[in-house]
Amino acid sequence: MPKLQNTIISEHQLNGVGLHTGQSTTITFKPAKVNSGICFIRTDLDGQPKIPANLSNFHEANRSTQLKCGEATVQTTEHLLAAVKGLEIDNLIIEIDGPELPILDGSSKPFVEALQQCGTQKQNANKRIFQVKKTYYFKDEESGSEYSLEPYDGFKIDVTIDYNSKVLPKSQSTLNSIDDFVNSISSSRTFVFLHELQSLFNNGLIKGGDLSNAIVFVEEEVNSKELIKLADIFNKKDISVKEQGILNNVDLYYENEPARHKLLDVIGDLALMGITIQGHLKILKPGHKSNIAFAKKIMQIMKTEAPYFNPNQTPVKDINQIMEMLPHRPPFLLIDKIMDLSDTHVVGLKNVTMNEDFFQGHFPGAPVMPGVLLIEAMAQTGGILILSTVPDPENYLTYFMKIDKVKFKQKVLPGDTVIFNCELLSPIRRGICHMFGQAYVGEKLVMEAELMAQIKKVK
Repeated sequence: MPKLQNTIISEHQLNGVGLHTGQSTTITFKPAKVNSGICFIRTDLDGQPKIPANLSNFHEANRSTQLKCGEATVQTTEHLLAAVKGLEIDNLIIEIDGPELPILDGSSKPFVEALQQCGTQKQNANKRIFQVKKTYYFKDEESGSEYSLEPYDGFKIDVTIDYNSKVLPKSQSTLNSIDDFVNSISSSRTFVFLHELQSLFNNGLIKGGDLSNAIVFVEEEVNSKELIKLADIFNKKDISVKEQGILNNVDLYYENEPARHKLLDVIGDLALMGITIQGHLKILKPGHKSNIAFAKKIMQIMKTEAPYFNPNQTPVKDINQIMEMLPHRPPFLLIDKIMDLSDTHVVGLKNVTMNEDFFQGHFPGAPVMPGVLLIEAMAQTGGILILSTVPDPENYLTYFMKIDKVKFKQKVLPGDTVIFNCELLSPIRRGICHMFGQAYVGEKLVMEAELMAQIKKVK
């Protein structure tokens, strides 16, 4: 059965200090409408700019994942985004009055607990799913990180870390289902090596660092002067190193807690994809930068593959709802269902039968759906996307402005089901929609084109 999207029921606030900036911030969780995704709002800046949590807004990964939209930024997003994904929340507004999310205890658990207090509710829209049908492999040559994504009935992830360290040996963590995130992964804290701390501090980072929000591993013997300096950095009376090789004798929650935290980071970074992966992900030596590179690769693959289609799935809009929005009527109404819809994309479906009027003349004895009607069907699919931006779509008409880069790859014949996938190439402005569309029959790409259209009010 298809899974529905979720948002929270009530608002909730949380405050704390940012790990790198040291600034105290307050975040407020608020419900969001369907297909709107996760969005940060910088309430401390003029105009309260929005920073949608998506890959296009990824800015940099210097010890944390930072997003930027326009001049507004927000950093250390991964722990909260992991909590959001672990609770399967799809649409959420996160207001924040500073540039960095609070580090809290260095894990996702405080965010999970805060969101659980909000409660969740299902929404009348299906989750966007990427069903893995073959194995994909990616290697980041710079970091040595390796990613393998394989077909699997569900979501599973294996993470292996290897720092070639005597105090932090090679270890592995597995998440067999996203349902296990809260109990087995969310409490795993961030970690760092002692030799990295001075460099981070000198580069203006970890201003909000505290031995209560990070596990510090010590590989080499530390003299008393260095310990005194560290105590000053962390505002502690004294600091010691115990036999476990962990600063200040922090006890691990799990023997493989660092590997679990790296798995947590992966989930948070991949949340920027805005989709639900159905597959088995195996990773060796993940990192924020390579996580994002892998996510971008998968999103690029998705653009060249047919959208996942479940024939038992309840459509986002059925034929009656489509006719409430579009002025087209048979025989010129050329889409039957809308299967997916967000602020930036739409997926429509056309069942092609021999009863279509155009087959009487195109062509007798060799019926082929005309290419111009494939373009029209794609445009009608895109029309649903642009008309969804106005409160009274029945009072608007959609007009073509430009068709470009049209390519026909395969014939469409009676009995085919055509899936149209349209993605915005730029934000909708003044009622103008510029999109790239692809049409598939099964796994075959049959047509693609760039379309531009504008809606105008007629009533």
